[in-house]
Amino acid sequence: MKPKWKILLAFSLIALVSGGVFASIKLNERGVVSVQSGSAVRQDVTAVVTASGEIKPKNYITLGANTAGAAPITAILVKEGDHVRKGQVVAELQSIQANADVVAQKAAIATSLADSAAAEANIAAMQDAVTTNEATVERNKTELTRTKLNMDRATQLYEAKLLAKQDYDQKKAEYDTAIAAVGEAEARLSQSKAQVNQARQQTTSAQKRIAQMQAQLDRYNDVLEKYYVRAPLDGIVTDLPVRVGETVVPGVQGSAASTIMTVADMSLITAEVKVDETDIVNVKVDQPAEVTIDAMPNQTFKGHVVEIGNTAILRSTGLAASTSTTANQEAKDFKVVVAIDNPPDDIRPGLSCTGKITTATRSHALTIPIQALTIRQRGDLEPAKPQKGVEAAAKVDPAAEKAKKEELQGVFIIRNGRAQFAQVSTGISGTTDIEVLNGLNDGDLIITGPYKTIRTLRNDTKIKVDNKLPMVGVGS
Repeated sequence: MKPKWKILLAFSLIALVSGGVFASIKLNERGVVSVQSGSAVRQDVTAVVTASGEIKPKNYITLGANTAGAAPITAILVKEGDHVRKGQVVAELQSIQANADVVAQKAAIATSLADSAAAEANIAAMQDAVTTNEATVERNKTELTRTKLNMDRATQLYEAKLLAKQDYDQKKAEYDTAIAAVGEAEARLSQSKAQVNQARQQTTSAQKRIAQMQAQLDRYNDVLEKYYVRAPLDGIVTDLPVRVGETVVPGVQGSAASTIMTVADMSLITAEVKVDETDIVNVKVDQPAEVTIDAMPNQTFKGHVVEIGNTAILRSTGLAASTSTTANQEAKDFKVVVAIDNPPDDIRPGLSCTGKITTATRSHALTIPIQALTIRQRGDLEPAKPQKGVEAAAKVDPAAEKAKKEELQGVFIIRNGRAQFAQVSTGISGTTDIEVLNGLNDGDLIITGPYKTIRTLRNDTKIKVDNKLPMVGVGS
């Protein structure tokens, strides 16, 4: 055989062997699925609810007009950012009529008080007259007693014919005069007492009128006080949208026409965030939180939950869902208030912020990557079977079909190069990992991706681990 034929024969044999090997490899790789893998490991897991919102003081009050009608601002005694004390006058409104009412009422009360004082002095004088009349009555009674004794002796002497009739008549006249004098003195005493009682009643009536006038003055003072805007609490003026000369009117709280300024208690600063309805059930009062503020990068502030709203808020409108007149499936949030433990001095209400609330923690928990967890129907996990004939397909067992549609939560474990579905129970979820309560053991090798593969994988499918595959998100 010539050398060239030998070379050709050798190359042919090599090509034939290589083709057979390649074909064998391709045959073995048929039905093999490339996957990414991970392990069930023990580590600390922290469940965190993240929500956005804005910085707000815990307690703030918008001051507005409380007058009976529109009134121009005559003075603004503070500026935005000033510290104010509770009860401090921060603005004044024009109060000419209200002030005139107070002045007039004070003058009327002063006049009535003077009249009352004069009446009381008159009562004192009348009381002195009563005392004098009482003394006169006593004196006249004494004189009556004396004249009666003289009359009795004169009567005895006259009856004994020892006293002249002229002298007897004189003693009798003196006695009758004394009787009349006592009656007159007693009448004057009764009259003076009646005058005292009448004066006292008049004085009491005047004092009651003064009390009524004082109550009316209190009313006028209350009306006048409404023209002086006072700080309702210790705090800082955070909003001052008006100027001197502008007119404010009483109206709905917070409306532009009635707002004068806002005073906030900056001793307790909060982050008011909106938590999604799917997460709100895990949020509890006093749970720790971390707050980041957009305007203060690279800073994290510690805090804790102090309030959880009970009413859902429509995400599109910001209004309470209970006020909606139409039923809808729109996404809803719940208000959660986080108190910042040590707020910085330069923090301002209205700054955008993000709150991360720690709702649960687990130490040394068995965990898997969240993307490894899937929910599959039992029938979709069974290995693919050859298509049955029309007659066999007609004999479908409803109970078996219902069982095939049962949804199972679990992961795929890698065993001997094949995928095996394992049903698991889960606990809390962290940022990237989720706690497994049962169904797995430490170190179990599991399939973590791609997501579409996990959603279609069946039991006993041959797999090939390739952790260099591009990551595909859940939403892909």
